[in-house]
Amino acid sequence: MTMYRDEDLLQLSGLQHFAFCRRQWALIYVEDQWQENLRTVEGGLLHRRAHDEAARERRGDTLILRGLAVVSHTLGLTGKCDVVEFRAGPQGVPLRGEEGLWRPYPVEYKRGKPKEHLADELQLCAQAMCLEEMLCCEVPTGALFYGEPRRRMAVEFSAELRRAVRDACEEMRQYTRRGYTPKARPGKHCNACSLKDLCLPQLARRESVASYLQSALEETL
Repeated sequence: MTMYRDEDLLQLSGLQHFAFCRRQWALIYVEDQWQENLRTVEGGLLHRRAHDEAARERRGDTLILRGLAVVSHTLGLTGKCDVVEFRAGPQGVPLRGEEGLWRPYPVEYKRGKPKEHLADELQLCAQAMCLEEMLCCEVPTGALFYGEPRRRMAVEFSAELRRAVRDACEEMRQYTRRGYTPKARPGKHCNACSLKDLCLPQLARRESVASYLQSALEETL
């Protein structure tokens, strides 16, 4: 099993970007480019409220920690969880300064609403896999909290979802080693991307049309 050094760790938050659009991820994490829009500003405000690291809240049999730093040297990831709820129970682990056993339940905050793709689920599952490695326990489920409906959506960390996390980590690492930025794949998702003006997906669409016309011309000659 490969164990990655601290200096080789990738940002866990990049998984969500990578699953949404590989080019977006590479522009941010390989080329170090960024640009804000209304969605990213609103998302940042939501995460800052969730990441109040001074807050340690107790609600009955649940201990709530915010902005908890996590790492996995087998996945090669590091980052922070928005919220981790430690729930008292026999399948949990001991926590410093607390009596009994506590099982972690990660909660990730998102500004919008549930999506058709699994980018958010991958990010949350990676957090759970980091917690499992750090605490030597099982983390079978977590939740995504969406700001628009203002409700939680439970997520089960299935074998398929965990495999998708590992595959994405390996692909991200390959791109990082090569310093490679994938070509744009224009689609409706581009309209919501804060990097649209840096990515210029419309150029890729024009290039595709030009290639088609050139091929059609060659066939008539």
